[in-house]
Amino acid sequence: MKRRPAPFSADDLIVFLGPSMPEEDALALAPCRVLPPARQGDIWRALSLRPKAIALVDGVFEAQPSVWHHELLAALDAGVAVFGGGSMGALRAAELAPHGMVGVGRIFEAYHRGELVDDSEVALLHADAEHGFRPLTVPLVNVRHAARLAQRAGVLSPREARALVDAAVALFYQDRTWRRVLAAVVEAWRPATREKWDAWAAGGLEDLKREDARACIHAAAAFLASGAPAPARASTRRAPPSSYVRRRRLVEGLCAVEGDLVASEEVLEQLRAAPDAGELAEEGLRRALLAGWARTLGLVPGAEELARVEAEWWARLGVPPGGREAYLAACGLDPHELRRLCEERALERLMLEHAPRLLPDGPSWDEALATEARIRGRWVEAARRLGEPRPRRRKR
Repeated sequence: MKRRPAPFSADDLIVFLGPSMPEEDALALAPCRVLPPARQGDIWRALSLRPKAIALVDGVFEAQPSVWHHELLAALDAGVAVFGGGSMGALRAAELAPHGMVGVGRIFEAYHRGELVDDSEVALLHADAEHGFRPLTVPLVNVRHAARLAQRAGVLSPREARALVDAAVALFYQDRTWRRVLAAVVEAWRPATREKWDAWAAGGLEDLKREDARACIHAAAAFLASGAPAPARASTRRAPPSSYVRRRRLVEGLCAVEGDLVASEEVLEQLRAAPDAGELAEEGLRRALLAGWARTLGLVPGAEELARVEAEWWARLGVPPGGREAYLAACGLDPHELRRLCEERALERLMLEHAPRLLPDGPSWDEALATEARIRGRWVEAARRLGEPRPRRRKR
């Protein structure tokens, strides 16, 4: 029997994974590209790979900056379906569910309902990448889960189950192993309780984080297999990213050039050293300032204006339709960011076209032309040409 081809490729799904599940288990679940636990900036960088979906399971914290909400919102804006569950993904999904991030699993549900509020619930100590991010301690959510199951099975009374959780809460996450948890609860349990627990736990304790990681990857894979469009980002109003966030995305981004990835910061370094760097920056600042002013006045470009600006841009660059996706990837742009650039150009044009009416006794087109020509020396050149002796016409 021939195996049916996967309805999507491994490049379509990016999974950020670490201690919640071994990489080989994720690859057995679905075609995907597995990346290490997400750090700040990793989602932005992942967008350069042009995925259709992202499954965020694990992420770093404490020792390194955690993945930003802004990155996940940028992925949603770019039309990428974003799923979260298991660990850091459950936290971010609970926070960003109103904006369109899809939360999966029981841990996400507990955060979403407000039953869990602290990120320490999913924290654990784990090995490094060389050792497969193997978990070295037990997260508090797994202890809570085991206590519930043991109570349901009649192994623990409600009081004994609470004592187990309390013992785990009292331990720092880097010290919280099952051996230390059980040693800490020994005074609250009778010897017979410990015997029942040991017999029950000998069959293995369910890893809730792993189960939720599996569910998260399944959900992302099922979405891609369905061929459905990305979930529409919720229309909740939110402030645009700050200038600091925009700068961080700019320098931490990646550009895809003929299969290779180039750091945006390296591109910027070359541009800063270019002879016309100052001119480029000034032109960009003028456009940004005019567009910003236009927004404060409540101006919004229409769909036709945006389409015209984009068409003019492609025509000026000479990029045919078939090469535009690759060109955007080399620019480090996604369709949403392209729209933002076109919006700035359209707003700039609106401001320039209506300049005489923007200020009392505002500048005219001819005034602006004359001012710039004088600054660049073009006025004098034109005047001198006109002042040159004109050849006399011959009489017939």
